[in-house]
Amino acid sequence: MLSLFTDETHEAYRRSMAEFVAKEVTPHVDEWEEQGEIPRELYHKVGEMGFLGLKFDEAYGGGGGDYIGQAIWIQELAKCGAGGLNAALSAHSEIALPPIAYFGSEDMKQKYLVPGIDGQKVACLAITEPDAGSDVASISTYARKENGHYVVNGTKTFITNGVNADFAVTAVKTIPDSGYQGISLLVIDKDTPGFTVSRKLSKVGWWSSDTAELSFQDCEVPAENLLGEENQGFFLIMQNFQWERLTLAIGSVAATDMILQDTISYMKERKQFGRPISSFQALQHRVADHLAALEAARQLCYSALIKYSRGENIAKESTMAKLFVAETTQKIIDDCLQFHGGYGYTMEYPVQRIWRDNRLNKIGGGTTEIMRQILSALYLG
Repeated sequence: MLSLFTDETHEAYRRSMAEFVAKEVTPHVDEWEEQGEIPRELYHKVGEMGFLGLKFDEAYGGGGGDYIGQAIWIQELAKCGAGGLNAALSAHSEIALPPIAYFGSEDMKQKYLVPGIDGQKVACLAITEPDAGSDVASISTYARKENGHYVVNGTKTFITNGVNADFAVTAVKTIPDSGYQGISLLVIDKDTPGFTVSRKLSKVGWWSSDTAELSFQDCEVPAENLLGEENQGFFLIMQNFQWERLTLAIGSVAATDMILQDTISYMKERKQFGRPISSFQALQHRVADHLAALEAARQLCYSALIKYSRGENIAKESTMAKLFVAETTQKIIDDCLQFHGGYGYTMEYPVQRIWRDNRLNKIGGGTTEIMRQILSALYLG
């Protein structure tokens, strides 16, 4: 809950969002996990409810910049129990659309942001490459400018929504061998000749989000599809990383809280040696530690969220949240599975899905090793 920071409007949001998730999402999770993707209609439904764009300008169908409301949506969606589903919707609204909202021209906002907010078009962010992950400056996908357009060649991988997206906000090099100084962002439509989905990737978790490898071969992209200024794309990417990392942390805390409470209920019912396992002191103390650690993680996220909603730079806070939450929640969820015993390792109980899905939070959006490196640089120089 965000009761210390929310008003009645936000609590009304929460009730509406919780009802929507319970009715339109949770009953279908198993089906969508098997299919390996969520249906297009879900984007439409979420868009119609206004949940995709609370943080965007009202002029484009958004909610006027309500980051707290958007965070509540991420929390409630996490309670469906499928990290991949949350990832698919968040990759669209929290990761791919913001660069267009903040740096796109008016024409681009009308063409991509408006239908993105109402769920009529699906977006993905294409940065990672086979040989460049956390080291964004080392991407090699190249865009050569000629005759009023860019000719793009290269490969992207691990792209959430890459299979079904209508367009990709794509990081390219506009100056070869230039490091971070020569990166630009282009919006590339899926139907552009030479743009292909090379393959759909199978994953340990996040089953209900489609993840792809993308290929660009002599793709001609209009010059007006450039976001911001040429060669300034690295800074645009870094700016949105603050929100991306914070939302990953917020969603992880919500999912972990759900499965921890579910596990506590299970422990009260499961009997060994003639009594509920919740009565064993060794397990009680571990649960107590997890409850305290999870509350610390939650408050770290909330503190960063309030600052971000005020327009403050949260490079330090979002990095701390991403690092601490990823490490903390994985320990908690691993114990939740352990407390289920053999049943936890079967596909019968939801703890196994949370366990698989949450593991990616130590990798996606910047690994925990990179988070430590960033914090070291920020504080130690």
